[in-house]
Parts: sequence; C-alpha cells; structure tokens
Amino acid sequence: MARGKPARRALSSYNIRHISKTIRPGDCVFMRSSDSSKPSYVARVEKIDADSRGANVRFHVRWYYRPEESIGGRRQFHGSKELFLSDHYDIQSADTVEGKCTVHSFKSYTKLDAVGNEDFFCRFEYNSSTGAFNPDRVAVYCKCEMPYNPDDLMVQCEGCTDWFHPTCVDMTPDEAKGLEHFYCHNCASEDPNKLHNAHISIAETEEKVDTKRRRR
Repeated sequence: MARGKPARRALSSYNIRHISKTIRPGDCVFMRSSDSSKPSYVARVEKIDADSRGANVRFHVRWYYRPEESIGGRRQFHGSKELFLSDHYDIQSADTVEGKCTVHSFKSYTKLDAVGNEDFFCRFEYNSSTGAFNPDRVAVYCKCEMPYNPDDLMVQCEGCTDWFHPTCVDMTPDEAKGLEHFYCHNCASEDPNKLHNAHISIAETEEKVDTKRRRR
C-alpha cells in the first residue's frame, strides 16, 4: 500500500536564526530577490508550516508590489516607500526571509515622526492580472489634482483649506516653509487683504502655516 504524504503542521511562530527575529502570521517580511541587483521583495506572512519533524519550514505569503512592478508603473504621486497589497499568493522557504518590516496604513505612515528603512505604507490593493486598484479613486489636491505623495511638501490654504505644492503656486519649498499665512490665488482674489496677509514677516508671529513635511 502506498504511503500518504506526511501531514504538515501549522506553526504559530518561527525563529529565523540568521536574522535573530521571530516571525508570526500577520508579520511583514523582506524576502530575498532572485535578482541580486533588485531590492528585497516585501510580503505579508499568511501562514507558517513545517513537516512532521518540524523541519522544511515554509512561509505562505501574500506579496506586496512596488509601483514600478505594477502594470501602470510608478506615477508622480506614488511615495518612495509605497507598496500595493496584491492578490498574488505564494509559498517560500523560510531561508529566503531577510528581515522584518512594517507596512503601515497610509494615515499611520503620515503621522510617523521619522521613517526608517523598515517602514512602508499601503493605500491600495492591486489585482496583478488586470492592473486594477482598490479603491479606484482617492482624494486629490492642489491645482494639479494629484493624490497626496507623503514625500512632497505641501502648504494649506487658510481660506478653502485645500493643499498645494509650492511649485504649483509659484513658490520654492523654502519660501513655502517661511510663510506665516497662505491663501491660494482664488481665495486671495476674493479679498485683497488676504494676499497681503500671506506675506507677513516671520518675526511678527509664531504661528506657522501648516505644511505636509517631506519624510525620508
């Protein structure tokens, strides 16, 4: 009688000795790329299992794609640390794990005081077959009507409360950082006093115009 294939058992965690990290389902990890010239892949661990002897440990993962790996490619509003959670599932040996990382929600990422090498964010799910995104629409800002890129400095109009890229309103980033008040062209046109108030000297007030800061 032929013997059945030995059953594999699920593991609640697994210690990766060469990186001294314990990995659990739900964690995000770096995985070795087959091309040494490319950065490590990023995946979310869905399940960990091993053979009946506790060996041959495998990670069931769901891949994150970088914007340049998607059908449409990288666009202007994609952040340098942005990833898409794909519908691409895979099974990889535990030996391919190179480290742990954190994929934040978009909102949580924008609130980080500092962004490390292990920090990423995700605001879209991605269908690797069709190139479709979920959600398929997000809020847009500025005259250019682009989604927010957390790498870029933006300044908020005190009238309409919309956000603008300095270059889209004829300002340099340094000029934007030095503003005490800012009104966009439309709001300033409605009230000439607003245009004057947009150029108050820094020495006259300690209140800074709210800006979306560049993060590295």
